[in-house]
Amino acid sequence: MSLSFYNTATRKKEPFSLLPGEDTVKMYCCGPTVYHFAHIGNLRTYIFEDTLCRTLEYYGYKLNHIVNITDVGHLTSDGDTGDDKMEKGAAREGKSVWDIAKYYMDAFFADWHALNIQEPTRWVRATDHIQEQIELVKILEEKGYTYRTSDGIYFDSLKFPRYADFARLDVENLRKGSRIDMGEKHNATDFALWKFSPKDKKRLMEWESPWGIGFPGWHIECSAMAMKYNGPTLDIHCGGTDHIRVHHTNEIAQSECATGKPFSRFWMHGEFLRLDGNKMSKSSGEFLTVSVLKDKGYNPLDYRLFALTSHYRNYLNFSFESLDSAREALKSLHKKTDPLIGKATAIESDAAKKWQQEFRDAIGDDLNMPRALGILNSVLKTDLSEGEKAALVADFDRVLGLKLDEPRKEFAKKADPNAADDSAEIEALIAQRTEARKTKNWAESDRIRDLLKEKGIEIKDSPQGTTWTRK
Repeated sequence: MSLSFYNTATRKKEPFSLLPGEDTVKMYCCGPTVYHFAHIGNLRTYIFEDTLCRTLEYYGYKLNHIVNITDVGHLTSDGDTGDDKMEKGAAREGKSVWDIAKYYMDAFFADWHALNIQEPTRWVRATDHIQEQIELVKILEEKGYTYRTSDGIYFDSLKFPRYADFARLDVENLRKGSRIDMGEKHNATDFALWKFSPKDKKRLMEWESPWGIGFPGWHIECSAMAMKYNGPTLDIHCGGTDHIRVHHTNEIAQSECATGKPFSRFWMHGEFLRLDGNKMSKSSGEFLTVSVLKDKGYNPLDYRLFALTSHYRNYLNFSFESLDSAREALKSLHKKTDPLIGKATAIESDAAKKWQQEFRDAIGDDLNMPRALGILNSVLKTDLSEGEKAALVADFDRVLGLKLDEPRKEFAKKADPNAADDSAEIEALIAQRTEARKTKNWAESDRIRDLLKEKGIEIKDSPQGTTWTRK
């Protein structure tokens, strides 16, 4: 089976290959806006993109994988109104916008690594590419695609006849029944390329431009940075399904008007994670982070496995019961794979090669990770030699990214008969914490709890006392 992906632009699966003369997949993925923590719904999209990158590499492709960091210009409304999310974050926390960007960018990178997502070829920040964005707006202006209002430079979507095609928009009815406060916009689907700073106050982030002091619109950064590092036509552009209707539609319009060439050959989008039947979002205030999951005793890779149990184009409903099942499934996997670590041989038998081909076909069929997981579990039940099983596990985990080459910690401790028994020390600390709680010395109680947590000890308080388990 050839490698094939579902292309949002055509609404069908298509075989993937590079154009003649090309040797590297030119790929761009929309990254985080670093004004708040990424929630696990956001991170589901990055896990999907990671399996895409790993699958391409499994098939022998080289990648030039670019991921952006939006640290300016993303307004709270898709209608080009509201506050810049970065300034809103700075006001919320009483910090400088630069401190906000660094803090949440570092937090995002920590989550990224905890989920064993591979590094892209290059991270690119919007604030490091202001000049590139200005140059792109100038090209659009020179070609007659822009107009000026009192608050910015706008793209005239009527001048791009294919504007509605990508998202299958009913533009005429959208324009007639628009609920967007249009202000001076000519059309409801027009969008800001450059916004002017208010005349009555200084913004926290602003730059000089040919049109006056201001800041770039959100959409222009992705086009400018994607084309700087991958040329006018990408092979694959990724993001969440929420990007289809506005952000990616606008990227296509401005990029193709500037260059006269297709912006991306393939568009791939990950579907939402749902919490209680609703999309998880920061605006609702109801969202979960990797840190919350860790505080509740989960390994981030439990969540990675949970994400892999559903196809990336399907909704995935989150519950802690489902995450518990994923945790137990990963533990079960490790019970079977840990004894195989270090025993891999060559994959030589016809039976082993057949399983390898089935796995290759599964991931090549638009990243069918649920099927790929099923193949892994089936291999572990066969009568293949330990060496070939070990080799297949290592081969499959190149794509699954579950770190099956590393022993699960609790199993490693049990397997080591020479490990020191620290149970007495743990019991003593718990007794000290109990005494601290009795005297309402909450600071000491929290200190001991954190110390136990660092030792990998999870404690539970109840009317009958405190119990503990190793994570």
